[in-house]
Amino acid sequence: MAAKIIDGKSLAAAVRAAARPQVERLAKRGVQPGLAVMLAGDNPASRVYVRNKVRACEETGLRSEMHEFAANVEESVLLARIARLNGDARVHGILVQLPLPRQVNAARVLAAVSPAKDVDGFHTENLGALVSGQPGVVPCTPAGVLRMLEHEQVPLAGRHAVVVGRSNIVGKPMALLLLQKDATVTICHSKTAHLGEITRQADVLVAAVGIAKLIKQDMVKPGVCVIDVGMNRLADGSLAGDVDFEAVKAVAGWITPVPGGVGPMTVAMLVTNTVRAAAQSNAGGA
Repeated sequence: MAAKIIDGKSLAAAVRAAARPQVERLAKRGVQPGLAVMLAGDNPASRVYVRNKVRACEETGLRSEMHEFAANVEESVLLARIARLNGDARVHGILVQLPLPRQVNAARVLAAVSPAKDVDGFHTENLGALVSGQPGVVPCTPAGVLRMLEHEQVPLAGRHAVVVGRSNIVGKPMALLLLQKDATVTICHSKTAHLGEITRQADVLVAAVGIAKLIKQDMVKPGVCVIDVGMNRLADGSLAGDVDFEAVKAVAGWITPVPGGVGPMTVAMLVTNTVRAAAQSNAGGA
C-alpha cells in the first residue's frame, strides 16, 4: 500500500490561519507584527525563498520590509543594519537569509541579532534554550516538521527516530525536539558508515543532508514515516529532495513531497514565530 502523502501546503495554510486572530488582537492595540528580511547577494534560490516568506507574512497581516545588499557587502555594514533593526520597535523579527557572501562571517552576523527578534531560532541563546529544555525560539524547519508529525498523529514516544543531517539549522534541533517527545534518536550524516543499516531501523526518518535522492527504497522499512527536508536543484532544473520519492513512497507509511512538503511549513512557522515575538514584546502578549 502506497504511503500517505503529507500535504505541507494545506497544513501551512491552517497554521497561518490560526495566527490571524492573534494578529487581529494585536492590531486592536495598535501593533502590527513586523519582519525585516536581510538579503545579501543575488542567489536565485534565496530570492525565491525570501519572496515566499514575505508573501506569507503579508497574507497573514504582518508587515515586512526588505533590506538588500550587494554581493560584495562588508560585514560591518550588515552588523550596523542589524543594530539599527534591533532598536526599531516596529520590527519584531529579523531574518538573515542564508547563505551569506563568502567574505561575511555568518556566525558573527547571526549572533548580532537580538535573541528576542531571532525568529529563525539560530541565535546561540535560543539554541541553548532548546538544548536545556527552556522556553525559546525554535528553528522554523524542525518546528514545522514536528507540527506535521503531530498533525498526522505519527507515534513518537518510544519509537526510533533517525535524523540524517547534523546542521544547527535542522539536524541538531530536530533531534532535540524528537527527544523531547520521548523518541529514541540517532543522528547520521553524509559520512556515516553503512547508512542504510541505520535508516532501516527508523520508525521516523528525517532526511536533511542536502544530497539529492540519497535515501533509496532499500534504506527504509515498511510503514516508516519519511520527512524529506532536502531541496536540491537537478541538472535539468527540476527540484528533488534527499529521498527517492517515487521509490520510497511505495513502502513508507507517510512521506512528504518536494516541493510542497516541509518548505511551506517552514514559512508558516516563521510567521508564527514573528507573531509570537510581537506579542511578547508588547505588554506580555495579545
